[in-house]
Amino acid sequence: MHKFLFKHIDNSGLIVFRIIFGLLCFLESVGAIVFGWVKRTLIDPEFTFTFIGFEWLQPLPGNWMYAYYILMGIFGLLIMVGYKYRFSMLMFALMWTATYLMQKSSYNNHYYLLSILSFLMVLMPANRYASIDVKLKPKLKRISMPAWCKWVFVLQLLILYTYATVAKLYPDWLDSTFIKILMKGKADFPLIGSTLQQDWFHYFLAYGGILFDGLIIPALLFKPTRKFAFFISIFFHLFNSIVLQIGIFPYLALAFSLFFFEPKRIRNLFLKKKELYEANEVIVPKYGSVFITVFIIYFLIHIGLPLRHHYFKDDVLWTEEGHRLSWRMMLRAKSGNVNYRVIDESTNKQIPININDYLTKKQKRGASTKPDIIWQFAQHLKQDFSKKGKSVKVYVRAYVKVNGRPSRPLIDPNVDLANEEWYHFKHHDWILPSK
Repeated sequence: MHKFLFKHIDNSGLIVFRIIFGLLCFLESVGAIVFGWVKRTLIDPEFTFTFIGFEWLQPLPGNWMYAYYILMGIFGLLIMVGYKYRFSMLMFALMWTATYLMQKSSYNNHYYLLSILSFLMVLMPANRYASIDVKLKPKLKRISMPAWCKWVFVLQLLILYTYATVAKLYPDWLDSTFIKILMKGKADFPLIGSTLQQDWFHYFLAYGGILFDGLIIPALLFKPTRKFAFFISIFFHLFNSIVLQIGIFPYLALAFSLFFFEPKRIRNLFLKKKELYEANEVIVPKYGSVFITVFIIYFLIHIGLPLRHHYFKDDVLWTEEGHRLSWRMMLRAKSGNVNYRVIDESTNKQIPININDYLTKKQKRGASTKPDIIWQFAQHLKQDFSKKGKSVKVYVRAYVKVNGRPSRPLIDPNVDLANEEWYHFKHHDWILPSK
């Protein structure tokens, strides 16, 4: 284990990755402003649906979230050039994770991945070459790094892609039902729009996705298949970028290839003046045993988190319990109709409400189909009326479609959700069975 983790290897891949990672952090932050994501998600809503337990995390008032994202973009640039690297990386990690936890109307596994990577990058000696930090303090300069700096990324990706593969092994993916629904909205794409509507192409995407997710990491690790796997990656991720429009993730995924190719090749392409490290010295730090323990615990947690939905009653596609933090990426299409009935406890009379007075269009989608968001909105209604001096009950009638199937009732309409507790590790019986 000492040799596996603490053998020193050339750090060219990590240095180039830091530069690309910082640039992508900058583009993600600025792009969120330019394309209106910050306005739609963090400024326009009256309140945001946070991860349960993080209700104290709310967007800054007025237009201050623009300044927040500009500051994150600046930290991204500082990461790229390697100035005050650890501080800049830590600040970006904290700020990005805060915005991730303060809203889930735009939940995305890629945002979760960026949060994980940001904290991992804080630990990396990624500013030891080609950085302003080294120019200001030459003693920092190194041309090698411990091998764990590479394997942390490789193992994290292996977990991600493995769970993404397994999650696709269910009927609506295997018969391309979900892919067909996903591609319906892409018919007007120039040149490829008509191809995206073909049944054969839906099956190609369905089974190609399974094969790619399942084989890409082993294929990149195996030298004879590495180049072929990389070219397939370029096609796969560019397709996702153009058709699915999922931000920086496709380019971040391509940047990970830096950890699979030989350091000499990376050095020759990007850092021609850099000396190549070839000593392969094993340097075990004083905290070696503690590090190994933390390393093992960290990956056991990341292996365990995506499995938790198996311990909840019913199907995660229906209940959403255990869906987040589990690499279940783009697997289902849900739509629904919902009615919130607010009852005054003192008079037992219904108080009419208009959901449009409370929620944005995007928030309404979550408050119509996702049980945890439905519960949170019931809690919000209770608090809102409490401020007006009224104690209320909230009953919900919701009908939901999954992958185009007929609507079915999602929530027990006889349960007062305003006075129900939320359990992180227990099924909620007010979620009706999926059958």
